[in-house]
Amino acid sequence: MKNIIYLILFVIFLVSCSTQNGKSDAYGNFEAVEVIVSALAHGKILDLNVEEGDVLKQDQNLGLIDTTDLALKKKQLLKQKSAISSQMATVDAQAKVQEQQLKNYLVDQKRIQNLFRDEAATQKQLDDIDGAVDLAKAQIQATKVQKKGILNEIEAMEMQIQQVDEMLKNCHIENPVRGTVLVTLSEQGEVASYGKPLYKIANLDVVKLKVYISGDQLPNVKLGQEVEVLVDKDKKANKAMKGKVSWISQTAEFTPKTIQTKEERVNLVYAVKVDVVNDGTLKIGMPGEVNFKTIVN
Repeated sequence: MKNIIYLILFVIFLVSCSTQNGKSDAYGNFEAVEVIVSALAHGKILDLNVEEGDVLKQDQNLGLIDTTDLALKKKQLLKQKSAISSQMATVDAQAKVQEQQLKNYLVDQKRIQNLFRDEAATQKQLDDIDGAVDLAKAQIQATKVQKKGILNEIEAMEMQIQQVDEMLKNCHIENPVRGTVLVTLSEQGEVASYGKPLYKIANLDVVKLKVYISGDQLPNVKLGQEVEVLVDKDKKANKAMKGKVSWISQTAEFTPKTIQTKEERVNLVYAVKVDVVNDGTLKIGMPGEVNFKTIVN
């Protein structure tokens, strides 16, 4: 009985050694979502505190692009708005005079209408007061249109000021995503234009190992599946890490030439991405391996 147990244990040991010494299920390289941060304004870069390797927070302020022209433009717009707004006071005073005048005409109109019924006023007097009332109403309407035009001008001026405020805000260089600076592309003192690349950044907390599998392996791979990821520890040994399948391509493609032999390049494969929590040792472009049936505890 003991001999049988020893034999079973020996077989399990051989199978384990065979698995450990065998080839991995897939090979590839680590990558991350890289973001190129660009200037959102035009002008001289007065300050830019970015170095390769810096770990930046989201919305962190990093520098400033010259705001002189925009500040002067905003000051000019504010003066124009003030001048237009001053017209509103004149129009409001004019409207009050016209409304009071209309009230007086309406009183006179009623008095002349009574006199006309008593034959104490002429038709001309009645026609004159009716014309005066109609003219006063037309003047009030014209003043309302004038006031509306001024309000529209003020609204348009406020929109222009808001646009300048947004442009001034864009002069402040803010980091859009949390991550590590990979490459700096601009320096302090250079002239930036809208869309000019400033630096490249990527979140390296979780990196993706992109590998390729055959159609035969595809049924054994599922989204969310935990897998074993191997990276080089030294010349002989590998370091095992835990990964999770986050993406599986829906279409087949030819095997990339950079990681396979000529015979294997003619085969159709499916791309798979595995998310791996980075302990600081994983770098973009670094090679890695995946075993789909083995899970690291």
